[in-house]
Amino acid sequence: MVDEIEVEKEAGVATVSFNRPTKRNAITQPMYRAMTEALREAAQDDDVRVLRFRGYGPHFTAGNDLSDFQAAVEGDSQEAESRHFLHAVVDFPKPLVAQVKGFAVGIGTTLLLHCDFVLASTDTRFSLPFVKLGVVPEFASSRLLPALVGRHLSARLLLLGDEFNAKQAQAMGLLSELRTPESLAAATWRLCERIAAMPPGAVQATRGLLRTEEDRRRLHEAIDAEWAVFAERLRSPEHKAAVEAFFQKRK
Repeated sequence: MVDEIEVEKEAGVATVSFNRPTKRNAITQPMYRAMTEALREAAQDDDVRVLRFRGYGPHFTAGNDLSDFQAAVEGDSQEAESRHFLHAVVDFPKPLVAQVKGFAVGIGTTLLLHCDFVLASTDTRFSLPFVKLGVVPEFASSRLLPALVGRHLSARLLLLGDEFNAKQAQAMGLLSELRTPESLAAATWRLCERIAAMPPGAVQATRGLLRTEEDRRRLHEAIDAEWAVFAERLRSPEHKAAVEAFFQKRK
């Protein structure tokens, strides 16, 4: 397990924390590998009833570490650790809870589409800047987002990549609860404790009805279809120019 991902287990709750606050919790390939391992272990651990994602410091996550991600995918797009993580989330059989604050960029937003409960603080800022970076959406967001918010709003969010705030996210149906920054952690923990205290077999069976085996199959297919285009776009001059502009803080 890498230091930038911290895994804790308490009272039936497994907590996976992004622990890279100096980089706004930007995610690297070793971090993805650690999270995949944590998901697989929690899936097999009968003492774990629910899994929570959170970020240390002021932010949830600023998304992928761009330089790390590009190097990994250019090396072997099929074996990139991030790809394994996406599939592991889809296959996870227990409730997923997200505790979100600050920046939730890229996968920091698309991950929420797979969570059963999303609690966010009022200061959260969401964005899906894939096209701005010369790439395409990931994590089956091209399928899940239109189902949640409709085609036209999805086009605005995914094509323009505009930032949106917590109240807008709540209106879209992306959030379960909106909390003050001071009350977010306690509220999320109370929810996790409540889930962990419920009959686990019934919880997992109900979750299986909400997302069936056929649903999961289609999500896996969407992830792979997006991934093929994403990896191709990472090698494009457009993406390289966009990343260069990003690091130079220019349009």
